[in-house]
Amino acid sequence: MKFRRKSSEPSGAPVDEDVDQAIGGAAPGEPDQSAATGPWDVDDLPDDGIERVDLGSLLLANVDGLEIRLQVDESTNEVQSVVLAGAEGAVELRAFAAPRNGDLWSEIRPRIAAEYAQRGGTASEREGFYGTELVCQLTVRGEDGRTATQPSRVVGINGGRWMLRATLLGRAALEPDQVGPWDEAIATTAVRRGAVAMPSGADLPLTLPPADQLTRPGA
Repeated sequence: MKFRRKSSEPSGAPVDEDVDQAIGGAAPGEPDQSAATGPWDVDDLPDDGIERVDLGSLLLANVDGLEIRLQVDESTNEVQSVVLAGAEGAVELRAFAAPRNGDLWSEIRPRIAAEYAQRGGTASEREGFYGTELVCQLTVRGEDGRTATQPSRVVGINGGRWMLRATLLGRAALEPDQVGPWDEAIATTAVRRGAVAMPSGADLPLTLPPADQLTRPGA
């Protein structure tokens, strides 16, 4: 697992410091999207023998070919984002509070498309494994000053009082019908909603995993 800690120098300029740590536990088998029935509510998680990393609202399997990367605010020690990245593609996962038996994804999907349009991009709908998803294009400027088109694919999955949003990049966005490790990452994820009352659409908080789930290289 890779932690990206976000801190500040005395001048206030943000500084990123990478801290590499590995997670123990066996990786799940090869992706089999036809048999996938997740993502799961943590209360309905089956005894599937998969070890998961506990990040508070998200429990993630250690998927072969992907590295779990966390961006952590060093001043608060809060996890700001989680991405499972590999050589060919990546998926960012976010969980949100939602009404029971609601359809938050249908509500926010037009807003996401509008945000892309405001930024000069495009977002079109297609039908995928989990239902309607967005295929997006956005022009970005690289460090060398050149512009390029960044494709992404946004998938929303309604659960019990929660919604999981997966943003896929790389091959995962360009070849939506090709099954890859990112599909396994989504299908084996469990969401912990918690009992605290939260407004619909609020981010469910992420936390650093327990110390006993981490194994430092060379330890």
